[in-house]
Amino acid sequence: MEARKASTAKPAKRPISRSRYSKAEIHAIFQRFHEDNPEPHGELDHSNEFTLLVAVVLSAQATDAGVNKATRNLFVIADSAQKMVTLGEDRIREEIRTIGLYKNKAKNVYALSRILVERYNGVVPQTREELEALPGVGRKTANVVLNIAFGQPTIAVDTHLFRIGNRLGLAPGKTPLDVELKLEKIIPKEFFLHAHHWLILHGRYICKARKPECGKCIIADLCKSKEKALPV
Repeated sequence: MEARKASTAKPAKRPISRSRYSKAEIHAIFQRFHEDNPEPHGELDHSNEFTLLVAVVLSAQATDAGVNKATRNLFVIADSAQKMVTLGEDRIREEIRTIGLYKNKAKNVYALSRILVERYNGVVPQTREELEALPGVGRKTANVVLNIAFGQPTIAVDTHLFRIGNRLGLAPGKTPLDVELKLEKIIPKEFFLHAHHWLILHGRYICKARKPECGKCIIADLCKSKEKALPV
């Protein structure tokens, strides 16, 4: 038999699976975020747990500014599950028609409102499992509601946070869940509650998708991103 020829192909590079930062560096990063903005807040307008839930459901594939514009009148006339059910799907659809996927979102908002009225006496549940069982509610939405409405330490991974986790090498992962679980392991407990707000805001306004503004970055000297640009 002929001897098998040795393969000359180079092995594929393995994706980075661990954080590029030490515990001390991670602590320093979140300490700076805390000092710069001790009490960060989400940017979706809401007045209670229910309107927060609806706003986050509507924010899928839409900007916070666009959602706030669409809900400005909606939340005046329907700020509870019962009022939303009374309003009806057709009227909900008309109120939110300026945002993407508004027809399906109106259907989900009406359906989840009915479930809240029929099963929870109009009260938003406080567990991830119950929230994810509602129409239009996924893990990210559930995590946002649990964090903002109920003060639970959760990590809501949106497109900005997913990008930051991978770009910085802070918590690299192939999926949002990968990034979420890795962040849960490395974020210091004292910073956990606000961590996802800081990272989302950082990705939205500083570490932007197309052109990171490294010259304005408060963690630029700690950053280990290969895309890091020198300050202008």
